[in-house]
Amino acid sequence: MIEFKNVTKKYRKAAAIDGISLSVRENGIICLLGRNGAGKTTFLKLLAGHIPATSGEITVEGKTVSPGRMPDSVYFIESGSAQFNMKVSALIDTAAELREGFDRDFAREMTERFGLDPKKKYRQLSFGMKTMLTAIVTLANNSRIVLLDEPALGFDAILRGQFNDLLLESYQAHPRVIVVSTHLIDEIAKVAERIIIIDNGSLLLEAGVDDIDERAYTLSGPTETVLPLLDGLNCIGKTTAGGITAAHIYDERITPPDGVSIGRLSLQDFFINAVGGKSRE
Repeated sequence: MIEFKNVTKKYRKAAAIDGISLSVRENGIICLLGRNGAGKTTFLKLLAGHIPATSGEITVEGKTVSPGRMPDSVYFIESGSAQFNMKVSALIDTAAELREGFDRDFAREMTERFGLDPKKKYRQLSFGMKTMLTAIVTLANNSRIVLLDEPALGFDAILRGQFNDLLLESYQAHPRVIVVSTHLIDEIAKVAERIIIIDNGSLLLEAGVDDIDERAYTLSGPTETVLPLLDGLNCIGKTTAGGITAAHIYDERITPPDGVSIGRLSLQDFFINAVGGKSRE
């Protein structure tokens, strides 16, 4: 469905995306993670055909993607993009007229649920409500591939929970590929099925959430007991204090000896250690 083949995107001499190869062949909600400036938005723009790759090839459903051949099956509105200053109801009607298959009933139901006044104009909305309206319009398009760039910016905890419900309802009604770029890692983990991590423009990891949950764990205990256990394990970070070491692992699980405990590593802690894990004493 989606294929990146050794894709690089350079801005002058700097590579925002550097030799990424990956395939997405099944429907699902995919979480795109990376630090600020890691290349997430560039990745989405390349996939949508908004910008050209410097080298490599991107295909969607077997067709090459480029600014001259933007895929009809991909829908993407960049985070922070302004809408026409129409009333909320008029924006939904316009989107329905412009996009075949637009689910007007879903869009109206969601605007009502999230308290968006259909008579208010776009510029009268709060930042969070503008973001929510953009997300609703994007998901109502029912395109085969939907890209959401930081869709929960400006949301409080309640809205973030409601947004996750919105994602799930949209996906259950219309199974497809939904790629969500976000910093709210543990919250999106509740609905995401796969994770893509980009670091400094390169693909660091592409894996299922269940696989990460199984392979990501922490070994804690006396330093002299824990350190020998790390031989042959993929240790992505560790902390030592007062003769006790907590080692963060992404590998097959082991049975620790007496005195060493094994604990779950949250997705957020896994991400932090995977992209910047260091030994701390």
